[in-house]
Amino acid sequence: MINKAMILAAGFGKRLNPLTLDCPKPLLKIGKETLLSNTINFLESCQIKEIVINVHYLGHKIVEYVKKRKFNLKITIIEEKEKILDTGGGILNAINHFNEGFLCINPDTIWNSKYIRKLNKMKSDFNLNKKKCVMLVVNKSKSFDKSLKSDFALKDDLIDRKNNVDLKYIYTGLQIIKPELFFDISEKVFSINKIWDRLISQNELYGIESDADFLHVTNLNVYKSLNIK
Repeated sequence: MINKAMILAAGFGKRLNPLTLDCPKPLLKIGKETLLSNTINFLESCQIKEIVINVHYLGHKIVEYVKKRKFNLKITIIEEKEKILDTGGGILNAINHFNEGFLCINPDTIWNSKYIRKLNKMKSDFNLNKKKCVMLVVNKSKSFDKSLKSDFALKDDLIDRKNNVDLKYIYTGLQIIKPELFFDISEKVFSINKIWDRLISQNELYGIESDADFLHVTNLNVYKSLNIK
């Protein structure tokens, strides 16, 4: 049963300057909701009961925001005080909060109910087939930001990006991953790509294709366009 999730919220959001000079990116608003509240509401609709959020840049503002909003889920915030640990290091720093497969999600994507069916498929596939990691990807043709680079190939449910394969897919920012993948890593600061590349080399990184339009807050121009949309 997958009922825990981690939201990665420690980044600097430099591509959204000057908005992020005094506001962390997860607290920027699209319509009436912040990127963070939209993500938390989405997770609640997916029957997630507990959330861990890592913070670093302007992290105190996220802490204050979560306290004020009083969300219905149990939320634990982990502050990366000394330095930012990158995506993989941030997960490793919080790994003791997870004893089985959990969701890991980026708040930069505008999550909505259209993703729930695919997420349920991911959960089922992850559990039934005892996989180590399943990520949700989308064809670059469905990206609102047409300049966003596609990094992955998807064939027979396997993710690849080696041997000059045709890279048509973008990572949406949602994956289910087993905590034990981090247990043998001694580095404190590293990208989640370290985990993914190892799984790809072993033919063990799996993907499911999203059919929802991909709205992702990439930079200032995209953010402004999405708020007009």
